[in-house]
Amino acid sequence: MEAAARRGSGGGGAGGPGGCGCKGIRACLLCEAAPPPQKNANFVYCPLTGFAVGEKESKFAGWAFPFPGVFLLENFISGDEELKIVELMDRNAWKPSQSGRRKQDYGPKVNFKKRKLKVGTFAGLPCFSQEIVARMRNYSVLEGFFPVEQCNLDYGPERGSSIDPHWDDWWVWGERLVSLNLLSSTVLSMSCDLDDSFQLFPAFLQQDKQMYSSRPPDVSQDHQTVDPTSTGSVPFKEVTVAIHLPRRSLVVLYGAARYKWKHAIYRNHIKSRRICITFRELSAEFSPGGEQEELGKELLGMAQTFQGIPV
Repeated sequence: MEAAARRGSGGGGAGGPGGCGCKGIRACLLCEAAPPPQKNANFVYCPLTGFAVGEKESKFAGWAFPFPGVFLLENFISGDEELKIVELMDRNAWKPSQSGRRKQDYGPKVNFKKRKLKVGTFAGLPCFSQEIVARMRNYSVLEGFFPVEQCNLDYGPERGSSIDPHWDDWWVWGERLVSLNLLSSTVLSMSCDLDDSFQLFPAFLQQDKQMYSSRPPDVSQDHQTVDPTSTGSVPFKEVTVAIHLPRRSLVVLYGAARYKWKHAIYRNHIKSRRICITFRELSAEFSPGGEQEELGKELLGMAQTFQGIPV
């Protein structure tokens, strides 16, 4: 889910003044004059209930709202599997990318501005992903998931790695965005630019204490001052939701979380080396019955050989 902003903006290559991959308004610790401000989340996503809950120190403490379109699975792979995957990745070169990241791409060549897609030098997903992709399909949310693109992104605090709030392109990429978080935990920050408002509800009404049985740090438990019959309204633009991603966890964004909310990784949430593997499926245009069905079949067949090298 993180590579679309990079590919859509034409990133890549050592274009920054500090020998990095930054272009345009993007910057990292190697090239920027002053660090940008970091936005703090005022809600935290609870995977047990699917609600976003107000942070204790924010004005939204004691409030919650439904946050659909997120599937989070901890310990998707084992520690030994993680180390083996990273070892195999590091055998290939990492290319500089924007905002202090490094990248490895496995996927077709996309021109987002002209809306053109072609095979290019794509030869398939890497061999180590075959078992990962097969395991994904054991979960109903990923039934029938056949990715045709994989992007590996390497984040490091010494480079000030981050990625700005963005949507992944929906002309070429389909409903589900799937990412595997390796080597360290981080936070996926969700924000929305809509001008309208939505309703909040007292947090303690949501499945009683289950909301907090495995909560991330700093989620509010101070609910006594909130009227249980009341609701509140808040502009979308005032809200940022933190989705805590543990090491070796798998996260899927779909529905509202895919199309309404932007996602980002902020610099202050990168404490040590972190690798993200993002998988994408094709949109309806390249699927059976779509205008470019034949090209989609070709790309899907190629992806499923699992014999690819970084493009």
